[in-house]
Amino acid sequence: MTSAREKLLAAAAARILITDGAFGTAIQACGLNEADYAGVLGLTKDQKGNNDILALTKPEVPEAIHRAYFEAGADIAETNTFSANRISQADYGAEHLVRDINLASAQLARRVADEFEAKDGRPRFVAGAIGPTNKTLSLSPDVNDPGFREIDWDELVSVYHEQAAALVEGGADFVLVETVFDTLNAKAGIMAVKQLESELGREVPLMLSMTLTDLSGRNLSGHTVEAFWYAVRHANPVTIGLNCSFGAAQLRPHVRTLSGIADTLIMVYPNAGLPNELGQYDELPEETAAQLREWAEAGQVNVLGGCCGSTPAHIAAIAKAAEGLPPRALPQLDVATRLAGLEPFVMAA
Repeated sequence: MTSAREKLLAAAAARILITDGAFGTAIQACGLNEADYAGVLGLTKDQKGNNDILALTKPEVPEAIHRAYFEAGADIAETNTFSANRISQADYGAEHLVRDINLASAQLARRVADEFEAKDGRPRFVAGAIGPTNKTLSLSPDVNDPGFREIDWDELVSVYHEQAAALVEGGADFVLVETVFDTLNAKAGIMAVKQLESELGREVPLMLSMTLTDLSGRNLSGHTVEAFWYAVRHANPVTIGLNCSFGAAQLRPHVRTLSGIADTLIMVYPNAGLPNELGQYDELPEETAAQLREWAEAGQVNVLGGCCGSTPAHIAAIAKAAEGLPPRALPQLDVATRLAGLEPFVMAA
């Protein structure tokens, strides 16, 4: 049977693929109240803003969003599970529901993806989305105690493993560790998935996506785009890329850099521009699509989509802009030892 990795690589060899857009933007547009989020679960804390729990309390909302993105031309659905881990869910008193949330979210996305694939025969994929949590392994939250950490490695691996296992059980093709602001957090996610692979006796393909915190091209833990890739390349991710942080204009040089060094698929899904004074995103779908088309024309990308502020209209415009353009060819790299501190280091063979 063809594996998820093989199926994605075959589809990506034929054309530029499209992943979906923001869930938060779409959920906010629904105007839900606290009762909609809370449902009948009997949770004691206010649930408004807990987007992930809608898989249990109002599943028709994420289902409609998945449908809208597939109808807009998406090939990949990212599960609505960005904060569906026990660290983040503890803020809502819902950490005991983590497995249920992830399982339901993956099953929902899988069902809609399979429905659309059955209609036209075009493969649709489900990426189980895992966010970075609100804790960091690399940095202390206490300026007076630089050695302090709110969480340790083993605990974070366990947190990620719990989420990844439920996503895969629910039918996710890939585990997407996204919005990586701390490279060590990402490595914990990689470890969790590798443990899961050993338990299942099969590959669980990884997608990895870094987020930049300043225009110099570094994440919060200080790694450049090149250093990040060298730090995670051993995991053999099916895609590597960038998401969130900035709009396409600010990501342009970093997409170009990553495209030249990564011998795997490049997936980029930027915000719809930069937020305005009210935190809203004003960039029109045609503006976003035109900028992403430049990357496609330059042969720098394999998968395109949108992050914060993007809508089904943005995804439809991106799909139209990328239509007919050839996908990026993987670079042929010289054999060398490639290492990473905060900066990349290449040792000649």
